[in-house]
Amino acid sequence: MTDVGWIDAAITAARPQAVGALLRYFRDLDRAEEAFQDACLRALKNWPEKGPPRDPAAWLIMVGRNAALDGVRKTSRNQALPAEDVLSDLDDVETPMAERLDDSHYRDDILRLLFICCHPDLPGTQQIALALRIVSGLTVRQIARAFLVSEAAMEQRITRAKRVVAGGDVPFEAPGPVERAERLAAVMAMVYLVFNEGYSAPEGSGRAPLCDEAIRLARLLLRLFPTEPEIMGLTALMVLQHARVKARFDADGQVVLLDDQDRSLWDSRLIAEGLALIDKAMRHRKPGPYQVQAAIAALHARATRPDDTDWVQIDRLYATLERLQPSPVVTLNRAVAVSKVAGPQEALEMVEPLADRLSGYFHFHGLRGGLLLQLGRGAEAREAFDRAISLANTAAEAAHIRQHLDRLMKDSA
Repeated sequence: MTDVGWIDAAITAARPQAVGALLRYFRDLDRAEEAFQDACLRALKNWPEKGPPRDPAAWLIMVGRNAALDGVRKTSRNQALPAEDVLSDLDDVETPMAERLDDSHYRDDILRLLFICCHPDLPGTQQIALALRIVSGLTVRQIARAFLVSEAAMEQRITRAKRVVAGGDVPFEAPGPVERAERLAAVMAMVYLVFNEGYSAPEGSGRAPLCDEAIRLARLLLRLFPTEPEIMGLTALMVLQHARVKARFDADGQVVLLDDQDRSLWDSRLIAEGLALIDKAMRHRKPGPYQVQAAIAALHARATRPDDTDWVQIDRLYATLERLQPSPVVTLNRAVAVSKVAGPQEALEMVEPLADRLSGYFHFHGLRGGLLLQLGRGAEAREAFDRAISLANTAAEAAHIRQHLDRLMKDSA
């Protein structure tokens, strides 16, 4: 085989299963990762000549395990090693391993690996960095570029995270039903954090691939737990949001609000996937926060024009989300729907009580300024917009608020 592009795809797809199994075997994150890297090097040498193995994950597990054991022997005692063909049968080494590793075994290995990255003693940024490095296989350089830090700083961040994991009492046995449910919630939260790191980044920041990686991880979880409606909801939410990526910024990199987006640029394939997933999830009649958020995104996706958006139903869904996951940010988002249904005054009455808790939140002041502007209270709107600009996370957010200020100045003139 001369075209070896398939090797990278096969290794990427097999990585979570292989690293998870090696971690269970060695109970050491660094050793599991090194074993996997050794196996990848041998795959790059042998697969082009002999073709793809029947089960790439099983092949990498077996060869990685043998390579790591060889390393242990070398450091423990100076003895001669067997020949390469004795250490690992590269012709069909994956067959016995594939027979021993069924789907449930794979599932527990991957879930364990993901949960270790979500160690409760790690801050969110370290959880994301560790998951991107260990589970997704991104290089330190790629992760550092995504988080706008130096490679040295990111290397230290990942090293500290590994040290915390190594020093913690991390269970390696297969989790029971209750623990699995707890782990799954932490894993889903981490995956959505990865997505938001990419989604909230400005155009051209280099962080957009994080959205793709989060969706890949969610699809992986969905393969492991195909009947879990909240995983369906999480995956649907992310693909529906990501479907709008080409319409979210204009040619100058400025933010384009949902009502102003060119909907012909939305990805119809991703929308179809998201709509099918949320419809399937809702048939389980076990609503959760991700499903509700995905249902809101689905209503936006189904509207061919902004005027077709079912804001009444969106308001009801946000009210449900407030009960399931009470938060001032959820109430703030609901106020947008209320402004569409009942007008800016009623929405403003919902927003004002949130001032103390959201005083440092850009979107609070931006929305409040917009509502005041609709009510003709220009001076107050200008004050709110000024505060929003001071809290803007990106240049695009600040530029969007300045457009409102420019409009106020023109109206005043």
